[in-house]
Amino acid sequence: MAKIRVGAALAVLGALALTGCSGAADASATHGVAIVGYSVLEEANQGVEKAFAQTAEGQGVSFSESYGASGDQSRSVQAGQKADEVHLSLEPDVTRLVEAGLVSADWKDNATDGVCTDSVVVFVVRPGNPKHITTWADLTAPGVQIVTPDPASSGSAKWNLLAAYGSVLAAGSDDAAAQAYITSFFDNVVALPASGRQATSTFTSGKGDVLISYENEAILARQSGSDFDYVVPDSSLLIENSCALVKGHSAVAEKWLAFQKSAAGQKLYAATGYRPLASVADQTGEVTVEGAMDPAHPFPAVPTLLTIDGDFGGWDAANAKYFDAEGGILTKLQSAAGF
Repeated sequence: MAKIRVGAALAVLGALALTGCSGAADASATHGVAIVGYSVLEEANQGVEKAFAQTAEGQGVSFSESYGASGDQSRSVQAGQKADEVHLSLEPDVTRLVEAGLVSADWKDNATDGVCTDSVVVFVVRPGNPKHITTWADLTAPGVQIVTPDPASSGSAKWNLLAAYGSVLAAGSDDAAAQAYITSFFDNVVALPASGRQATSTFTSGKGDVLISYENEAILARQSGSDFDYVVPDSSLLIENSCALVKGHSAVAEKWLAFQKSAAGQKLYAATGYRPLASVADQTGEVTVEGAMDPAHPFPAVPTLLTIDGDFGGWDAANAKYFDAEGGILTKLQSAAGF
């Protein structure tokens, strides 16, 4: 099968800045789509939107867009922000909108279980990895400074912390050992920015030795000129970003959502570092992704790849156990660390 250089094909993405800004034509018309998404998605959507507009179903379609920390975006839609589609970091951020009566309860009843984009948790390090950070244990070594987003606002932060916690459990240890590890982890945290995108900006400005991030965010930043490396650890967590249509959505929004999940759409998301969804991965062919540590093999297999459903009981259980505002394990450990 021919190799497809998706990274080079989307030249429009090559010079994208890492600071957040959005806005397009009015999406209130029949052929408009108002997207409310989490911060890291912003640049990735541009190439997919451009390709959709070149299809018969997407001709004349305009997009309006809003991007920010996933939890904040979800609450904005709950408060009345216009949206045809929400594409958020976490399932609970969509569940909030189901409970508010804004998204149908059957939003996950499809071939991708309501997921539009996949990635994994990685370590972003300084060029050449001068502190030799390759494992989760390395993060707690004396003098290692960690940057990771704040789970109070950021979906990526929750993925990061569960990947860290789960790495201890996956190695055969218990919750007590995992909690001790997270305590040491927080001892080395020097910044908790509000979103995944702000965390990347904090790291690229010179703060910290390692950034815990999405693989796709690391790849996009390198495509945009950031000078750093990244490491895919042997134990990581599959990041599954949820997408759903909001009730009263425009007529074309369903076609847009289908295009995002198609092999063509997933190939374009791969251009900015997302791993193709399992439902169409065998249709996307080989891809070369510029900005990846190995562009010809951009998505290395992870020996221990945890999942939110298989290892944490799903997001309802994980949120209650780890992130409850009063009794969540990780919430309490973060508070004890002074954050």
